[in-house]
Amino acid sequence: MTDSSPRQLIIAIDGPAGAGKSTVAARVAGKLGYVNLESGAMYRALALKAIEGDASFDDEAALVKMASDSRIALEPTLTGNRVLLNGRDVSGRIRERDVTEAASKVSVHPLVRQWMVARQREMGAGGGVVMEGRDIGTKVFPDADLKIFLDADPVVREQRRLDQQHIKGASAASMAVDLRERDRRDRTRAASPLVAAGDAVVIDSTHLSEDQVVERIEGLAQERLAAKQ
Repeated sequence: MTDSSPRQLIIAIDGPAGAGKSTVAARVAGKLGYVNLESGAMYRALALKAIEGDASFDDEAALVKMASDSRIALEPTLTGNRVLLNGRDVSGRIRERDVTEAASKVSVHPLVRQWMVARQREMGAGGGVVMEGRDIGTKVFPDADLKIFLDADPVVREQRRLDQQHIKGASAASMAVDLRERDRRDRTRAASPLVAAGDAVVIDSTHLSEDQVVERIEGLAQERLAAKQ
């Protein structure tokens, strides 16, 4: 007897740094009972390995070799993903500033992205996943059932990131510069630049609360599921 129930959705959420993708993706996944596949955590894990191995962020071949020799796993929990690098829990470490900056540099390499995309497709192939990143709807899952491009005014994104990390004073100015530089790299890189997919729903969260964004995406997901019945 075959299972006639519709396949669960693949939901892609893309957008620039500070747009709130990670939090929104986790909450949407929780509401739908889906797995939150946090692509950024995978790049951060590789960046951490490069830092610990004293590898150059410009050495694409070395980074790909490191990736191929690594086991990066995401384990969903009630409070977010547990990130394992070769079996070691690095969930907290990969959120620190040096790893965040390194991940942005590591992710510009085409062969690194190619390796990551292959792993991400394996992890999400069965549906029932919410993935967020910079190129999920354009590169990783171009046939995703629902694509969201989450954006916000740059000044608002900067302030959200500062509030999130409780940064003030001179460090705040430095963080703002770093965020603008990440935007520039993400939007101008040759491999999978940050851009909204042609069929993505663009959500500007500048004047929206987190709850409102989550509710809108959940509503869109329910519409897609109803259409598959």
